[in-house]
Amino acid sequence: MAVLIFVELDNGQIKKTSLEAVYYGSEVAKMQGASATVLAIGAADAASLAVAGNFGAGKVLHVGASEFHTENAMAYASVLAQAVLQEKADVVILPKSGLCDAMSARAAAKLKASVVSGAVELPDLSNGFTVKRAIYTGKAFATVAMSGSIKILGVKKNAVAPIESNAPAEVVAFDVLPNAGDFSAKIISQEKASGELSLTEADIIVSGGRGMKGPENWQPLLDLAHELNAATGCSKPVSDLDWRPHHEHIGQTGIKVAPNLYIACGISGAIQHLAGVNSSKCIVVINKDADAPFFKAADYGIVGDVFDILPRLTKAVAASK
Repeated sequence: MAVLIFVELDNGQIKKTSLEAVYYGSEVAKMQGASATVLAIGAADAASLAVAGNFGAGKVLHVGASEFHTENAMAYASVLAQAVLQEKADVVILPKSGLCDAMSARAAAKLKASVVSGAVELPDLSNGFTVKRAIYTGKAFATVAMSGSIKILGVKKNAVAPIESNAPAEVVAFDVLPNAGDFSAKIISQEKASGELSLTEADIIVSGGRGMKGPENWQPLLDLAHELNAATGCSKPVSDLDWRPHHEHIGQTGIKVAPNLYIACGISGAIQHLAGVNSSKCIVVINKDADAPFFKAADYGIVGDVFDILPRLTKAVAASK
């Protein structure tokens, strides 16, 4: 038996959420007495891929052909299916993302596998193979029994707390022949969101709403984010008003995030926004309206003017370094 873990790359490095998936997959492998192998597709050097071993992988299969340097769910799913068959894997782990969700569905059809997306805990093997997953945008959970001979799991961020070691993995070239049919749709250009940190990868996010009163007032929020080495986000009304870039929109119709710390500044807490942040480990809300709905979902709340509180927080964080 084997566990195969797919990792996403960003500028030749394994994404943080993918390293969490590697650790998750290695723990599943331990539970089954199996080996843990990583599949990486795209441009990367061996040293960057070998770090997967620090999170429990024994080997990394690398597809580095130029045809695969651009993300393509159809082509990547075909490669994943080939790797599953070569490694005789009965469990496949992927980080939950737009690319991986599309890959999972296509690979499942090719392999006749069972699929669970949004796993939030390690599977229970005491009576078969059952997985707890988030449903209804994280408002509830379902326990799913997987009976297929091959099982594909999409793992949410923070499903496990990874423990890092110092044991680099062996990196092996995995040569595959591109299937022309997988490239019938071509990406002709890409525009990457600007900014220092990705919202989906960030451990800390500082986000603002209409309580910031205008784009010209964003600097106190940016100063706090800088001191915390945090990513910045915003509510839907803010992006709709073009106060902030649309790629910062967090919520049901925007990006769904799961940081360790989410700081909401001047955001009332509409249900659509909560749907995008309710997987956060800790939520801090700053709002002058003591009756703002967001306080009901907060772990910590500060009732007050954001323009008074944000500079104080920034000063306190700077002093603590």
